[in-house]
Amino acid sequence: MTLADKRILLVIGGGIAAYKGLDLIRRLRERGAKVTPVMTRAAGEFVTPLSVGALAGTKVYGELFDRDDEQDVGHIRLARGADLVILAPASATRMGKMAAGIGDDLAGAILLATRAPVLLAPAMNPAMWTHPATRRSLETLRRDGLRFVGPNRGEMAESGESGEGRMAEPLEIVAAAEAILATGTGPLAGRHVLVTSGPTHEPIDPVRYIANRSSGRQGHAIAASLARLGARVTLVSGPVALADPPGVSTIHVETAREMLAAVEAALPADAAVFVAAVADWRTEGDAAHKIKKGTEGPPALSLVENPDILRTVGTGSRRPALVVGFAAETRDLLENAAAKLERKGADLIVANDVSGDVMGGEANTVRLVSRDGVEEWPRMPKGEVADRLALDIARRLAETGTP
Repeated sequence: MTLADKRILLVIGGGIAAYKGLDLIRRLRERGAKVTPVMTRAAGEFVTPLSVGALAGTKVYGELFDRDDEQDVGHIRLARGADLVILAPASATRMGKMAAGIGDDLAGAILLATRAPVLLAPAMNPAMWTHPATRRSLETLRRDGLRFVGPNRGEMAESGESGEGRMAEPLEIVAAAEAILATGTGPLAGRHVLVTSGPTHEPIDPVRYIANRSSGRQGHAIAASLARLGARVTLVSGPVALADPPGVSTIHVETAREMLAAVEAALPADAAVFVAAVADWRTEGDAAHKIKKGTEGPPALSLVENPDILRTVGTGSRRPALVVGFAAETRDLLENAAAKLERKGADLIVANDVSGDVMGGEANTVRLVSRDGVEEWPRMPKGEVADRLALDIARRLAETGTP
């Protein structure tokens, strides 16, 4: 009963994926949650209030100007009586309204008035998901602190097209809800932890870029593990082919400079874990048009150094109480990690030898390098590395004595 007595307000939005809301209600109630359903008018075109209410075992709300419900300002009561608000499916239109602060129906008013965490499960055609307007809405809502699960890649029910836009499955949404509601309990309760993950892409021209082989698996796993220990986690991710971890606020960036700006905007934090493999260099000025192959051989690229995100934060005025860096090396692992610890103002360096299949692989062998010495860990899956490191971070934060 992982959600025992948790009050979840489920807003079922318009879209064919609304049918998944029926199974979602069942899955939430299986875990002990008390589910109060709200349906938009568009949702009623896909599923009926009768079926929703039967599965929830309670009244279904739908109208902002319902005479009986609004006698006690019902939308405020619903908004304030929830431990978590889930919007599934979240359409492009609804996301746009939320980003603009529009509350012209019951769902919109609740989403504006709630003080509870809000979890969105987007679902729409792939073209709508990638449209610039939707991306603007997405980034605005992420900056506002809203959480997301999905969308996934696959075939669209209504059009037969394939791509990113399928609503997350009910059990994925349940997992995200469990992670969010775990915040407030556990050894990292009340802590804000910042994590970076993945590579950065530094443009050469509109079609080429400088990058590395980082998959983001280790950084994303660490973010998820920290959230399961109760932390409020902000993940700043470079371009990866991974879903956002459940219960984590994820900010997507492309370049090193964008990652630094997102990291600084996310401060203050109690701890920061810099897992991302940030490109050391970028071109001095990326070309406006594709560089064409010529007869005089390859063009000369003038490179300049990217900002050092770990050093900037580790030696800065807004330094977290605990700063953890990663050192990916192919030789002289411990020597390079120890030098990095001092040079960049870190408290801990997680050193790993990437000469094999680590970057992009499923497992990792790490050593923890601190001023107290070196701690060696055996080779293990990246998820286990993440769980063990999250517990170590919780211990170190407790030892700092910071509130």
